[in-house]
Amino acid sequence: MASVDGHKILRSDVEKYYLNQTSASEQPQAPIGEQATSLRLSILRELIENEIIMRRAEKLGLLATDEEVDREVSKVKTPYTQEQFDQKLKDKKITIDDFRRDLRRQLTVDKVLNKEVTSKINITDQDVTDYYNAHKGEFNLIEAQYHLAQIYVSPIPNPQVHNLKNDKAQNEADARKKIQMLSNRLDSGDDFATLAMNYSEDSETSGNGGDLGFTPESSLQRTDPATREIVLKLKPGQYGPVITVQDPASKRIVGFRVVKLLAREPAGQRELADPRVQQAIRSQLRDRREQLLKAAYYEVLRDNAKVTNYFADDILKNTGPAK
Repeated sequence: MASVDGHKILRSDVEKYYLNQTSASEQPQAPIGEQATSLRLSILRELIENEIIMRRAEKLGLLATDEEVDREVSKVKTPYTQEQFDQKLKDKKITIDDFRRDLRRQLTVDKVLNKEVTSKINITDQDVTDYYNAHKGEFNLIEAQYHLAQIYVSPIPNPQVHNLKNDKAQNEADARKKIQMLSNRLDSGDDFATLAMNYSEDSETSGNGGDLGFTPESSLQRTDPATREIVLKLKPGQYGPVITVQDPASKRIVGFRVVKLLAREPAGQRELADPRVQQAIRSQLRDRREQLLKAAYYEVLRDNAKVTNYFADDILKNTGPAK
């Protein structure tokens, strides 16, 4: 379907990703006609970009090694049993060889971009000062903010929930027992973030130690009364007792949580001298610059590569959905 510096991208490659994306979609029916053609064209464009980077990695001697791929495979497989992992591959309609190839490509792309782009970004103190002076209003909090973390357990069986221990409550009695065990371990001095990563059943936050980010005071006022009452009593660094989470309409129990207050930010102007302000600005400027430089880097690499997109040519010749 395309070639990059003489390296072919085959229809079978595109179809594999096409099936992967359409099978994972929540749409009731697969795309057809022009919609299907557009998706294949988009997939092909991404494969072309990846292939361009792979050729650059070859010249730089930065292709990911078998050892690096093995380490990454082990890391990805950690939360699952072998049977669960095999099922995930099956659901995605890929083989372990496909999975390893994708990991090798991603690791290689990361290595190249880190060497050629990310490592060269330098945000100076003057950059930070200039941004603060131009956007001072961004650092004036109109209301107090609560930085929260949680450990969450649900009585509802769900195979999609994963944590480092791959531990999931299967019913209400199981969930009550589990959250009480975790509360006891907190009382015994166990680390909150570690317990969240190992046992919390909130897939959105378990990976980062249960961190919920900052919640404005107005949002806290709209949350369930039990959580609000406990959070308002906590001091930074403290966690509360077990909270029973109910569906407001049916009053059915949907989960149990333990909430920790990591920090409380009062309303008012944050000064440039605040290390958190400097870190936030530095991080934002770095992200912006990295996005811009990566986009420019891809353009330069593409200009220097010999790319032929046979599929795109075919679409134009047929002036409609290519078969």
